[in-house]
Amino acid sequence: MNRVMSLDLGDARIGVAMSDLMKIIANGYETYKRVGEAKDLEYIASLVKPNEVDTIVIGLPINMDGTSGVRVEKTHAFADKLRELTEAKIVFQDERLTTVSAERILIEGNVRRDKRKTVIDKVAAIIILQQYLDTVRF
Repeated sequence: MNRVMSLDLGDARIGVAMSDLMKIIANGYETYKRVGEAKDLEYIASLVKPNEVDTIVIGLPINMDGTSGVRVEKTHAFADKLRELTEAKIVFQDERLTTVSAERILIEGNVRRDKRKTVIDKVAAIIILQQYLDTVRF
């Protein structure tokens, strides 16, 4: 069996989460600090084989009114380039309100503001992945 990995793409950081081998539970993996698109893509692709990832779920930043904007275009462009570097299937998951939910979870957990900034993308990736795992049948 293989894992599912999710990405919460931000301008400065990428939140990464991985499923368990049974594809039931989403776990935080890391918050990757972006250094440049080519290196970012290479790094994300390098996580696939050692973690036995067969599917990558990328959060799609759809506007609250359901429309697509520049961020959606950037996300699709990133995914297209990532497809060239890995054989893993790439799918998208609506990520509306995941960062808000992640922030609320961290505040309720009494995580300090400076620490929240370093983990919020990873928590958002966990939420994106869990929503995907809860709606897909394997």
